[in-house]
Amino acid sequence: MAFVGNLLWFLFGGGIVAWLMWLLTAAVFAVTVIGIPFAKAAFRISVFSAFPFGRELIDGRLLGKERIAGTGLVNFLWCILAGLWLAIFHAVGGVICFLTIIGIPFGFAHFKLAQVSFAPLGKVIVSTDVAKAARAKATAVGLDKAQVKP
Repeated sequence: MAFVGNLLWFLFGGGIVAWLMWLLTAAVFAVTVIGIPFAKAAFRISVFSAFPFGRELIDGRLLGKERIAGTGLVNFLWCILAGLWLAIFHAVGGVICFLTIIGIPFGFAHFKLAQVSFAPLGKVIVSTDVAKAARAKATAVGLDKAQVKP
């Protein structure tokens, strides 16, 4: 079912446009030396934006990965430089999809991408099942709710 959703999303729900926007953002940041961390995150999100169904972006700490010092500051800079504009694009795309009724699942995908547009650094793409298991494990261990948030 995820394959069909991803195929329809890519062709008709704005997936190809979202993928190209994230790819363009990554390319712009890759040109500068200081923007390479931004480019790596944007390339990762571009793959997710092309095929979001059946997968989720979660904080790498939920999978036991160490957070790199300064990620919060870099995410703040990302939000100012590119994240706000990508989030606006995805929010508008989500509203347009919701207006078509048949595009409601695509609208949810746009809103998921708008959420990640604010802080893509430190995120990992995993299947929905792995994301649920990681959140359940984190809750059982007692991690901060901000880290467990879907």
